[in-house]
Amino acid sequence: MNLFTFAILSLLVFMTLLFGLALRVKDNSIVDVGYGLAFVLVGWSSYFYQGNSHSRQLLLLALITIWGVRLAGHIFMRKQGETGEDFRYRQWRKEWGKTFVWRSFLQIFMLQGAVVFMVSLPILLVTHQPGGDLGVFDLLGVSIWLIGFVFEALSDWQLLRFKRNPDNRGKLMQTGLWRTTRHPNYFGEATLWWGIFLIACSAPLGWLAVISPLLINLLLLKVSGIPMLEAKYAGNPQFESYKSQTNAFFPWFPKTDRREI
Repeated sequence: MNLFTFAILSLLVFMTLLFGLALRVKDNSIVDVGYGLAFVLVGWSSYFYQGNSHSRQLLLLALITIWGVRLAGHIFMRKQGETGEDFRYRQWRKEWGKTFVWRSFLQIFMLQGAVVFMVSLPILLVTHQPGGDLGVFDLLGVSIWLIGFVFEALSDWQLLRFKRNPDNRGKLMQTGLWRTTRHPNYFGEATLWWGIFLIACSAPLGWLAVISPLLINLLLLKVSGIPMLEAKYAGNPQFESYKSQTNAFFPWFPKTDRREI
C-alpha cells in the first residue's frame, strides 16, 4: 500500500469514528474539534508508516502538531461556553430533514476528510521524498508559518477572552488584531499554510503542494469561511460600520486611522 492510500484510509477511519460520536452526542460541530487533530493523525501515522527521520519530515511534524493541537484545544474550549451546535450545523440539520444522517456523513465528515487530505499534501510529499538538507526555503517557510501561527493563535485568544466577558454581550470584537482585519484568525491560517508549502518546495515533488495553500485560501475567502460568517451578521448596524472601516482579510490600518497617517 502506498503512502497516499494509507493516508486516505487513516482519514476514512478517523472521520467515520468522529461521525459516530457526533450522532451519539447530537452535535456535528465536533468535526471542528477533529479538524486540527486530523492533520496531526495524517502527519504522525504517515511518518511511522514511511518516514526516515529526515530533518524536513521532523520539522513539518513539529509545526503541524503545534498548530493542530492548539487549534483543537481552542475550539474545544470555545465550545464549553456555547450551547448546542454551531449555527452553521444547526441550519443544515434543519434544512436537510430526513436526509440529515447520510448528508452529514458525506457533506460534513467525508468532505472534511477530503479537504484534510488535499491540504496535507506538503506533509505527505515530504514524508514520501524529503529531499536534501534544510536550506533557505525551509527557513523562509518557518518564518512565514510563525507569522501566521501567531496571528491565528493570538486573535483566537483575544476573541475568546472578549466573548467570555459579560460586559461584551451583544457587542462585536473590534480591538487587538481584530482592529486590523475582520478575520485575523483566517489570515493567520492561510499564511501559515503558505509557510508549510515553502518548506515542502525542497522535496522533489514539493511544488505539487501548492494545492494546499490555494485550497485553504479558496475555502476561507470564497466558501465556508468569510462568506458564511459574514452572512450571519449582514444587516447588523454595528457590523456594517465595522465592515466599512476594516479590511476583510489582509491586516491594515482601519480607514479612520488611514486618514490620520
